[in-house]
Amino acid sequence: MKILKTFVVFLFVAAMAVTASAQKTIPDIQVKTLDGASVSIQDYTNSGKITVLSFWATWCSPCKKELNTIADVYPQWQEDYDMQLVAVTIDNSRAVRKVKPMVDGFSWDYIVLSDVNEDLKKALNFQTVPQTFLIDQNGQIVYSHSGYSPGDEYELEEKIKELAEGNEGGEKKEVKGKKKKKKRAE
Repeated sequence: MKILKTFVVFLFVAAMAVTASAQKTIPDIQVKTLDGASVSIQDYTNSGKITVLSFWATWCSPCKKELNTIADVYPQWQEDYDMQLVAVTIDNSRAVRKVKPMVDGFSWDYIVLSDVNEDLKKALNFQTVPQTFLIDQNGQIVYSHSGYSPGDEYELEEKIKELAEGNEGGEKKEVKGKKKKKKRAE
């Protein structure tokens, strides 16, 4: 009987470990483009590219700092890693009108979408912004990070680089060195 209990406990612990390490996909939720068109977030996350999904808001200073910092290295990341960044604002229906002027003012070259009702945010079960998810070429969430501190972009780049190198069929893709950050106005 003791062996059976031990075996059942072992199976339970093993099942929990597998569940905890299982990769998660982005749910099929409708969001809006800045032009107001409804699109599925999976159109972007299941594109076969490495995708950074960054949740932000116009009122969030760390969000703007993170997206401004990444804007400086983004063209190089696209070239080096064949990746894309999708910035999803969680601004409410009143504040969302500030998004396009802000995006244009900062010259962000990202895909920018809006989750006004926070349906996607709720489905992904996070509370605060900035919240960043890294999605592999198969649409699986492989990394997530909450908040922003200067230098977090380097950790994110390392994770992106690992994915890019893993997608080369065992061959490592040559990657250029990191570009120096330029300062941007908030």
